[in-house]
Amino acid sequence: MAIPSPDARPEVERLKAYSAPLEGRRNLLRLDFNENTMGPSPRVAEAIRAFPAEQIAIYPEYDGLREALIANLEVSPAGLASVLTPAHVGVFNGVDAAIHAVIHAFGASGDTLLTTSPTFGYYAPCAGMQGMAIEAVPHELPGFLFPLEAIRAALSQKPRILMLCNPNNPTGTRLPADQVLELAAAAPESLVVVDELYEAFTGDSVLPLIDFRAVPNLLVLRSLAKTAGLAGLRIGFALGHPDVVDRVGRVTGPYDVNSLAVTAAMAALKDQPYTDAYVAEVLRARHWIVSELTRQRVVHHAAGGNYLLLWPRRSPEAVEAALRAAGILVRSMAGKPQIDGSLRISIGTTEQMQRFWQAYQAIDSEL
Repeated sequence: MAIPSPDARPEVERLKAYSAPLEGRRNLLRLDFNENTMGPSPRVAEAIRAFPAEQIAIYPEYDGLREALIANLEVSPAGLASVLTPAHVGVFNGVDAAIHAVIHAFGASGDTLLTTSPTFGYYAPCAGMQGMAIEAVPHELPGFLFPLEAIRAALSQKPRILMLCNPNNPTGTRLPADQVLELAAAAPESLVVVDELYEAFTGDSVLPLIDFRAVPNLLVLRSLAKTAGLAGLRIGFALGHPDVVDRVGRVTGPYDVNSLAVTAAMAALKDQPYTDAYVAEVLRARHWIVSELTRQRVVHHAAGGNYLLLWPRRSPEAVEAALRAAGILVRSMAGKPQIDGSLRISIGTTEQMQRFWQAYQAIDSEL
């Protein structure tokens, strides 16, 4: 008779793991996970190729990386509202790891995590690991508008953490930066975490407005995955009051981010024109595909980020499978509140969206 394995904590035993179908995606048009569809700057590839072999045997060093991010933000068109120091910046093995660390550091059993619905699917498992209660406020329909008054009311109950994805994945819902700051100021006992992974495609960042000395309960998450094309190397940042960044760092390992990721991030931050050009091309492609969807009266929603939702006339499962057979990956939103029956389409270059549109029109009319 087989001997049973030991049980994990009750919170983990009750948990449904977050998983994404990431296998078998090579050599296909990747419009399923909102990745950069062109790849990183050539400077990134050059920096990785030049990485000294002897450094592979040495633990990574992070000197200069935080400073490079701050310098990059300072010279951006929007700039920064106040001076940041390396103590304001946490470095993580992707923003997923930052989300986990934030909730691990600040959330406890019986606390509440407040967010919107639908939103990024990793918030709930991280909260569940800590035994937190999850209050997910639906977006306002039609249009998936941010439920501002409902969130304000929920904040009066002093949730431990408010997670805001801005613009929201998958609905593209946007919240102006001044309203983000208003929510944080109104709830000083709650940690307000703003996930800005898709901010470059939309705007609305709080960084050009915030002074973390005045709003110490707000933390901003940033990544080089969606814009600079470093998704495979896993590197993310958290920017906030040094005390908050310090507490989040206490629940992470000392060498969580590998040396190649650091090298690539430094190179990407030094080639901002490449990233800016990619973002500009995505915005052109978004305008083109939205115009085509509107012209053909395809039910869709495109508000922010490098993605949109569309509702096929035929079975979404069949359309998704047929697109994959044609070499194009998209993401089904099956089972998600408010958007069940839709497909999320990442936006790449104009040429890539033309390829998608040609295939989609044929498939959705044939099935």
